Amino acid sequence: MDFSYLFEPYDQQVSLADKSFERIAGEYADCMACKPGCADCCHAVFGLFLIEAVFLKNDFDRLGEKEKALALERGLAAEKDLKTLDRTLEEFKDDPGMSAYAMAKTRIRCPLLDDDNACILYPYRPITCRIYGIPTMVQGIPRICNTSAFQKDEAYPFFNMNGAQKELFQLSKDLLKNVGNDAIDERASLLISIPKIIKTTVEDLISENPEGPGVEN
Repeated sequence: MDFSYLFEPYDQQVSLADKSFERIAGEYADCMACKPGCADCCHAVFGLFLIEAVFLKNDFDRLGEKEKALALERGLAAEKDLKTLDRTLEEFKDDPGMSAYAMAKTRIRCPLLDDDNACILYPYRPITCRIYGIPTMVQGIPRICNTSAFQKDEAYPFFNMNGAQKELFQLSKDLLKNVGNDAIDERASLLISIPKIIKTTVEDLISENPEGPGVEN
């Protein structure tokens, strides 16, 4: 499948995220905690829109066989932890506050994190990973990295994650429309966990309903 028509608009979103990170990190260098070997963000629980899932899977498939096998092994362990989280979320399905708390506090190792605390797909990491460490705004709620020196009661410039998600949603719709998929809005809104992405073919990511734990709206 040829998705080259989506390269430029997706790269534009990546560039915006990188520029926001560089600007805020430069203005508030004393507050930043990001450095080689820090893997706090690599244990957060989140999902990716289809467009990022497809791009990430394409890049993952270009890795060496040993590197892929080790990541897939780590992915199995992560999926077990995600299933445990899924059961916890089911218990709190009528309590949004506790569900959000459980999601925020759960730490699950990303299968792309190697034993040296380095991302094996760092140049191709998703936007969520690229802006972790600077203040962000998600659904109107400001969020900061707990390892940083940013203070919750202070005002900072932030990265608008909602805006980025809207663009990724639209790009996912464009992808699905191009391949003739039905239920475009519903499918484009699904968020897919990284363990599921790396073990699934691009064709199946697009054609199947990738339900499962480890997603966040």
